[in-house]
Amino acid sequence: MNALVAAHQSVAARLDAVSTALIPTLARLTFAGVLLIYFWNAARTKLGDGVLGFLRPSDGAYIQIFPRAVEAAGYDVSQLGVGHWAIAVAGTWAEFLLPLLIVLGLLTRLAALGMIGFVAVQTWVDITGHGLGGADIGGWFDRAADAIVADQRALWVFLLLTLVLKGAGPLSADRLLARLTAGSRREDGQRSRSAAA
Repeated sequence: MNALVAAHQSVAARLDAVSTALIPTLARLTFAGVLLIYFWNAARTKLGDGVLGFLRPSDGAYIQIFPRAVEAAGYDVSQLGVGHWAIAVAGTWAEFLLPLLIVLGLLTRLAALGMIGFVAVQTWVDITGHGLGGADIGGWFDRAADAIVADQRALWVFLLLTLVLKGAGPLSADRLLARLTAGSRREDGQRSRSAAA
């Protein structure tokens, strides 16, 4: 029995040693494989026509983000205000940039936190603006595991929360920047000591 416990503890120690690097790296890979294209395709539907599409959201952007306001305006988005425009542009940019930052591992904790906020706003708009309800919202601890909100988005947020807490992992732009910054600080410290001597 002691041999079994010792073997278990040995394996657990090895897993603990690799999990620090493995978990955030796999979280980013999973995000890329499952959610990157989903968010980019959604963002693409919000782009307006032409070179300035990033600054001129499509009518669909307003309909997706402000369904009740667009309906109240008779589907004439030109009647919406500058606040609606700013939110539509910011939402479109966020839907492109935050997933890209996560995949690159650049400013990962901040980008993942931003994505958690994005998913929360997306869920709020789906429920209050688009009338998502019932089985689509679902509930935890039931026999169905396919509800859009309670099940699917809870897993998204858990994945993103892993990145907020653990960072990007060793194969990331964040790690490269940390190494470059640490090297630069060492050089500055050496110059300061040389100048003082």
